[in-house]
Amino acid sequence: MRATRDAFGVALLELGRENPNVVALTADLGGSVKTGAFAKEFPDRFFQMGVAEANMVDVAAGMSTAGKIPFATTFAMFGTGRAWESVRNTIGYPALNVKIACTHSGLGVGEDGASHQSLEDIALMRVIPNVTVCVAADYASAYGLTKAVAAHKGPVYLRLGRPKVVDVYKDGEKFEIGKAKIIREGNDVAIIACGPQVGFAVEAADELKKAGINATVADFHTIKPLDEETLVALAKKCGAVITAEDHNVLGGLGGAVAETLARTHPTPIRFIGTQDTFGESGDPDALWRKYGVHVADIVKAAKEAIAAKA
Repeated sequence: MRATRDAFGVALLELGRENPNVVALTADLGGSVKTGAFAKEFPDRFFQMGVAEANMVDVAAGMSTAGKIPFATTFAMFGTGRAWESVRNTIGYPALNVKIACTHSGLGVGEDGASHQSLEDIALMRVIPNVTVCVAADYASAYGLTKAVAAHKGPVYLRLGRPKVVDVYKDGEKFEIGKAKIIREGNDVAIIACGPQVGFAVEAADELKKAGINATVADFHTIKPLDEETLVALAKKCGAVITAEDHNVLGGLGGAVAETLARTHPTPIRFIGTQDTFGESGDPDALWRKYGVHVADIVKAAKEAIAAKA
């Protein structure tokens, strides 16, 4: 088990070595967002902006117009919430090449409590035109997505986490923005997941297998643009869909999947996510269980979706 934010720090340092145009900015949280190694090796390309997230975003926007590839880093609550207007008007509107990489997302923030557990950030970012939204499931995906995000032209929100999570992929796995990854194959139900819930989905598929249910597990690491081709194919093949995320059921992965299937291929669907509520302070795993976004919840929802098939 390893943390996605740690992989981001490693990938960012490598990107700095590979491309002199890569720069990093942070809002008084370098240690938490893992920009320390980059700052030490490239002090002239690292910018400590203080507790001023909107200003950090605006400065990153300016740097991008001069040919830099800025990674603006902070907690998800502050990078997408406090700085939202700057992200919209200064980065999204002109479609500038800025990467907003935020850690400490979802209930996984744990003991820091509801004030820091961003359960709205995917919704906030995907509603802004031109902004690509990516969510890392584990260490290898965080590393691979950071590299993919750097190569992508245009604004990107990269969602990372604080806690150590189960390894789903082997190190070196390649990730393509906008293209989902099929981890398990099955014909009875499709589990569409992102973030820590990808690992839980794999465990849920193992549990379902014991009950004679064969589940597909798909990591939709890119929420926007959503891989509609793969999603529709899975809905047609399985006839039932589950979405699973460490985010409010309103506006996140579940919303994106439901919007797409309603338009293309209506399918029985169940949503695993927080039920329009704030979190609380506690151990991440205990919170995921309490708020219904763990393995057992995915198993239960899968059976319900299968029962709802026409």
